[in-house]
Amino acid sequence: MSDSDSFIDEVTEEVRRDRLYRHVRRYGWIAVLAVLLLVGGAAWYEWQKASARQNAQEFGDAILAALQEPDRASRAEALSEISAPGDGGRAVLTLLAAAEAGEANAEEAAQMLLSMADSAGVPMVYRQLAILKAVSLPGSGLSPEDQRMRLEGLAQAGGLTRLLAEEQLALIDIETGARDAALERLQRIVEDAEATAGMRQRVRQLIVALGAEPAA
Repeated sequence: MSDSDSFIDEVTEEVRRDRLYRHVRRYGWIAVLAVLLLVGGAAWYEWQKASARQNAQEFGDAILAALQEPDRASRAEALSEISAPGDGGRAVLTLLAAAEAGEANAEEAAQMLLSMADSAGVPMVYRQLAILKAVSLPGSGLSPEDQRMRLEGLAQAGGLTRLLAEEQLALIDIETGARDAALERLQRIVEDAEATAGMRQRVRQLIVALGAEPAA
């Protein structure tokens, strides 16, 4: 390589280096900012996870402490004083509070459950549980028509919720004197592939009590 070629290469390299430095000085802050945002975002995410975990633990501890109270009234009062983290937590508290209030005041407990079931922000699984619990409370004050209206919506759902609703509807049929309709519902539950062993046993016993033979 000649001296002129070597000189040209050195000049070219210097120009490239100078151009790179100019780009670094002009745009380097963007890279620094991006790194800071990534590090800050990761730290914020970890803090959020730790905070949520801590809140959940405190919520669970508060519930356990409330359930240790010696009588239902004290447990219900202790549960009402707990601050729930989000709609799901509030739904859990409502279900527990209704369970404590159900024996002494079934109507109040049923209304509490149905009010929660009508809240759009509550996760669907809790709303379904609330309806099932409300309609099954003895002395809830709900008419058979009200109970049926609530349960028919659940009967259109899938899985175990549908079968539990069908079982409650069969009990309403029995209560209202519609024995044949009740037996038809109960036989469908026995034959349903999604029914659990415990549910089938319970339903078969009810069919026998009605003077019929359960399906094989």
